[in-house]
Amino acid sequence: MSDRRFLPRLPAARAQNGHDGAPAPLFGAYAQRLMTSRQVRHNIISLVGLNGRPVLNQSGEEVGRMVDVVARVGGGDEYPAVTGIVVRVGRRHAYLDASAIDHMDRRSVTLRTARLDLREFQRREGEVLLSKDILDHQLVDTDEVQVIRAADLYLAQVGEQVRLVGVDVSLQTLLRRLGPKRFRWHPTPDRVIDWAAIESFGADSPEEPAAVKLRTPNSALRRLRPAELADVLESLGRPGRKELLASLDHDLAADALEEMEPDELTALLREVEPAQAADLLARMEPDEAAEALRELAEDEQAQLLAQMPPATARELARLLGYPADEAGGVMTTVLACAEPSETVEEVRRRLVKLAKHQTEIDSVVVLDEDGRVIGDVSAFDLLVHKSGAPLAKLIDPDNPPVTLRPDADLDTVATEMVDSRRSSLLVVDDEGKPLGRILSDDVLDALVPGHGRLQFRRILQ
Repeated sequence: MSDRRFLPRLPAARAQNGHDGAPAPLFGAYAQRLMTSRQVRHNIISLVGLNGRPVLNQSGEEVGRMVDVVARVGGGDEYPAVTGIVVRVGRRHAYLDASAIDHMDRRSVTLRTARLDLREFQRREGEVLLSKDILDHQLVDTDEVQVIRAADLYLAQVGEQVRLVGVDVSLQTLLRRLGPKRFRWHPTPDRVIDWAAIESFGADSPEEPAAVKLRTPNSALRRLRPAELADVLESLGRPGRKELLASLDHDLAADALEEMEPDELTALLREVEPAQAADLLARMEPDEAAEALRELAEDEQAQLLAQMPPATARELARLLGYPADEAGGVMTTVLACAEPSETVEEVRRRLVKLAKHQTEIDSVVVLDEDGRVIGDVSAFDLLVHKSGAPLAKLIDPDNPPVTLRPDADLDTVATEMVDSRRSSLLVVDDEGKPLGRILSDDVLDALVPGHGRLQFRRILQ
C-alpha cells in the first residue's frame, strides 16, 4: 500500500490532543458539539480495544464477553448509531439490543438490568457488524480520494446514542493489534479519519454480506470526477468494483472507465457480466472503447459487440478494422460538422448538444456541399467571433486544415502534429471526406503507452 495513504490529514479530519493528552477528534457536522464536550474527548472508544472485554450486568457481574458491535449504516446518517452488541455467553453468541446497554467504555459494557433476554443475532436492513463487516475491509476516503483499510474503528457517546465516528488507518495501529492484548488500545489514535468522509464497498469474499451500501443518492462518490473514480475503481477489489459500478449513473461509470489504466480496464471488463461490459463500452467515446476492445480476445470482442446497439457495434467494428499503429486506429469518430453558410451562433447551439463529448471536440469541421473538408474552425475562434458571423468568414485560406489518410503511420501523425502546432488533426478518405479526428493526447498515449492520455488527464484534473 502506498505511503501516501498514511499521510496526516487536513485539520478538520484529524484527531487533536486535549489538555490531558486524550484525543479530541473533529467529526464533520458534529465537530463543534464534540469539541465542547469533555466527556466525548475523554471517552472515545476503540473497537479493537473493546472486543473481548467483559459485559457486566447491573450488579457488576460478568455475564459474557464482547464479540462485536452492531450499527445501522444508511439512511443518510453520517455517523451510524450503535443498535446492539453481540456477546459470547459460554459457547453461544447472543444479541443484545442497544436499549439494554447502560454504559459503554474502553474496558467494559455495563447493562441496565441483571436479567438477560438473549437472542440470536438477526441482521436487519442497514445493520452491519463493525468488526466482521468493516474492520480490515476496503473503505473509500472521499476527502483524499483513496482506498484504505480500517485498522481500528472509534465509537463515541453523541447525545443519547453511541455512534461510529472515526476510523484509524495507520500501520502502527495494525501492528499493535498483532501484539499483546494489553497494547491494543493506545490513548492517542494515530490517523483518525472522519467517518463522514468514508464509503465502504463489498466484503472481501462473495460469501460475506456487503459491508456498507452507499448512504444516499447524493453520495460523495458520485460527486467525484471520472479520473478520481478511476483511481478508486483501480484500488478496490472485485466485489467493491462491482458494487461501485452498479451504484453509478451509467454515463459517469463509462467516463470513469475511460480514465483507467489499460490492464485494469481489461480486468474489470472481464469481471462484470458481458451485458454490463457491453453497455459501458457502448457509452464510452468510440476511440476509447475500440482501444479497450483491442485488449480482449477476438471471441470476447465478438460477444460484447453482439450485445451493443447495431449502429454502435458497426462503428466500433470499423475502428477495430484499422491497425492500432496507424491514424485510423487512434482517431475518434466523434465529429462536429457544419456548413460554411451557418453562423457562429448556430454552431454554438449545436455544440451544447454535444457537451458530453467535450474532451473529443476541439474544433468544428466545415464541409462543402459534397461533404468534403474545406475548413477546421477552432472552439476558440467560435468563442471570440460575433455570433452572426458565417463560418466562411472564419476559414483562413492561407492556413488549410491538416488532413491525413487512415493508413498514415504514427511517426507521420506525430510529425504533422508537431509541425502544424495543432491540438488535433483530421483523418479523411480518398475523396477528402472526414472519417475522424486525432487528438494530441491520443498520439502521446499511442507512442508512449502508460504515459499518454490516461495519465495526462489525471494530472490536469
